[in-house]
Amino acid sequence: MRMRRKRQLGSRIKKCEHLLVQEPEVLRGRWLEEFGNNKLHIELGCGKGLFTVETAKLEPDVLYLGIEKISNVIIVALERAEHEGIQNVRFINRLADDLSTFFAPGEVSRIYINFCDPWPANRHKKRRLTGPLFLDLYKNILSQNGEIHFKTDDFQLFEFSLHEFDHFGFYLSEVTYDLHENGSIGVMTDYEVKFHEFEIPIHRCVATYKRTES
Repeated sequence: MRMRRKRQLGSRIKKCEHLLVQEPEVLRGRWLEEFGNNKLHIELGCGKGLFTVETAKLEPDVLYLGIEKISNVIIVALERAEHEGIQNVRFINRLADDLSTFFAPGEVSRIYINFCDPWPANRHKKRRLTGPLFLDLYKNILSQNGEIHFKTDDFQLFEFSLHEFDHFGFYLSEVTYDLHENGSIGVMTDYEVKFHEFEIPIHRCVATYKRTES
């Protein structure tokens, strides 16, 4: 079902446009220089921005970029960051397929992938954000010992992702099949808050890339 366009979407985005990077390609290779931060972390499919904004509050020296393709959704993230007055957050309203045009090799220290579409059909495997096509992209833009922090409620996707991370040379750590089993841990996404209320187990891992220096 097609999502209905939010009312006054254009004017609402206009009010927050200083937080929206319209041409991320222009900043490729100089994000930290432009914004004066020490590290660059990105969240793919940031949705309404709860995780991006709340995590950025905890690490003011890190530049956080939320990447979200749906304008109807990213407007909530923009308004959330604007309301909180967060200085170290920006957003990109584009597809994750274009990451290599946004970031230079080794420029990103951490990638967050939270509750992405599992694309359960085998024929759609290439669309999974933890599949081969995307892992190749991540390996290119991640720094030495750069990390992917992955969370999902989908068991099959988690098992698939663990296999793919290992196959592509990532070192796995902090692997858990029930992150909040003994109480809530860390910053949650909007989806995660709902899942936790219904006692749906959250699977999580960290995949670290050991870049081979030439």
